[in-house]
Amino acid sequence: MNQSITLLSRPSGKPEISNFKFERESMPVANEGEALLKTRFVSVDPYMRGRMNLSESYIPPFEIDEPIESGIVAEVISSANPAFVAGDFVSGILKWKEYQTSDGKELVKVDANKAPLSAYLGILGMTGLTAYLGLIKIGMPKYGETLVVSGAAGAVGSIVGQIGKILGCKVIGIVGTDEKATLLTQKHGFDDALNYRTNVNLRASIYDMCPEGVDIYFDNVGGEISDAVMYNLNRFARVPLCGAISLYNAPEAGTGPRFEMMMVLKSILVQGFIYHNFSDHIPEALTKLEAWLAAGKMSYTETIIDGFQNLPSAFIDLFEGRNEGKMVVKI
Repeated sequence: MNQSITLLSRPSGKPEISNFKFERESMPVANEGEALLKTRFVSVDPYMRGRMNLSESYIPPFEIDEPIESGIVAEVISSANPAFVAGDFVSGILKWKEYQTSDGKELVKVDANKAPLSAYLGILGMTGLTAYLGLIKIGMPKYGETLVVSGAAGAVGSIVGQIGKILGCKVIGIVGTDEKATLLTQKHGFDDALNYRTNVNLRASIYDMCPEGVDIYFDNVGGEISDAVMYNLNRFARVPLCGAISLYNAPEAGTGPRFEMMMVLKSILVQGFIYHNFSDHIPEALTKLEAWLAAGKMSYTETIIDGFQNLPSAFIDLFEGRNEGKMVVKI
């Protein structure tokens, strides 16, 4: 028998295990033009929380009683599609199933000899593309500028900071534990990092770390953390808005400081994005990321959870900050 995980109910606030349902079904068979895939690694990402709501977004919501889907690396078990043979590894947006078939139209072959398979869900996948394209195309970093990254020990944030260092920026990370701060400075080369949970005056601490002001703020978090950073922005600063994980489970939008006048007076650029906004530049981004990784200029951190049955809990753990780097479930 095959196993899948469906959305049983839409969460109110933070998702719970009860919002998911495990289903058993017959094993699929590849028909003409299809390949039979076995799931090997599954990505869990904060943006998926938005898909659990029945609301308009840049991507359709998950349907009740239908399988959840996310980035997956799978192995081709058998194939009736000439583009694939048994033993190939592929990545794509696939369903949370142990086995499934695909016509291959949205699949990309990946090479296990060039990088670990999980890396194609992280630094060489959507995560790395989001970091590179958001920073380069919106942040427009220049040598000697100061870059601040929130959610900096997460999958995207840790890569953003490293790219900033490669391009000659001073890089400060904002994280939720002292252990994550140490990870950033000792493994990923950040100049400094601060723990917002133990910081009594985040706005003043950012000023102390960035006495010349902040030129680029890569925002993964939103909320009060972003409020503190925004007060430290320089004239002509750029703010790529990648995510707002602090707000994803909020029952209603909060009211915070109002920055419109400051943005006008300082000519600040604030732009939300998803990596597909820059789809024409994806080959460029992958080439750069692969070269930096191969040259040892970049490293990555993964939190790998074992077991198909642990997919829902791994996803929920994202909102408790229990991941360092990319959260992946190994099947």
